[in-house]
Amino acid sequence: MGELKRVFKTFVAYLKRPDLYPELGRKILKNTVNRNNAFKGKEKTNSWARSKAISQKEAVFNLFGIDASTFKTQYKDVLDKAAQKEKECPIKMGGPGALELIYYACEFSEGKNVVETGVAYGWSSLASLLSLEKRNGTLYSSDMPYLGQNGDQYVGYVVPEDLKKYWKLFRFADKESLPKIFNENQVFDVVHYDSDKSYNGMFWAYNQLYTHLRSGGVFISDDIGDNSAYQDFCEKNDIDTTIVEIDDKYVGVFIK
Repeated sequence: MGELKRVFKTFVAYLKRPDLYPELGRKILKNTVNRNNAFKGKEKTNSWARSKAISQKEAVFNLFGIDASTFKTQYKDVLDKAAQKEKECPIKMGGPGALELIYYACEFSEGKNVVETGVAYGWSSLASLLSLEKRNGTLYSSDMPYLGQNGDQYVGYVVPEDLKKYWKLFRFADKESLPKIFNENQVFDVVHYDSDKSYNGMFWAYNQLYTHLRSGGVFISDDIGDNSAYQDFCEKNDIDTTIVEIDDKYVGVFIK
């Protein structure tokens, strides 16, 4: 009964937001007609990723020539405060993930314009912003509202107030947010994908983000083991990617 109540509450919340009707239609299709789409090719890709996976520290050094071990000491106070804020947050969302990979991707590319999909607590946003503030850059983030969960006020919760002036947050599904973001800025130094985990959603977004990533820019995607969208995208575009294993999950990264 609890699950039915949650679904009903979410549906009602969608009905109150006409600007989100396109995403409501996509979700209905995803959970009915395209129900198996989320896990398409999962077994194949997990085997492929497992055979290639290295640590985050190795990936940062191999790709960027940087020792990642200094990140957590350099930003200890900021990270400790962020961890405390997450602990105090009454809503459960996603954890830190590949912070060093994201931060050093921005450092390596001398990033001034970065785009990410998926925010939650804002850990990945924090990693990007710590680098972007050095160059007065901008982080463009796409994050779907947490409909029916009373979680919207906590999106980006761990991001300090002084970094928010470098941040533009678009609260729509990716198919609505990304065109709005690309209308504001066409070329990005780093892209980071961590939102819709369906095969179709990921493959669509990868193509959009890759088109707007500059040559020499860095492409990062979380949760590539959920299905084969990332593997298929890399093979289609003849991309030699690095695979990083973090907390029994796989992250894909490459330099364009």
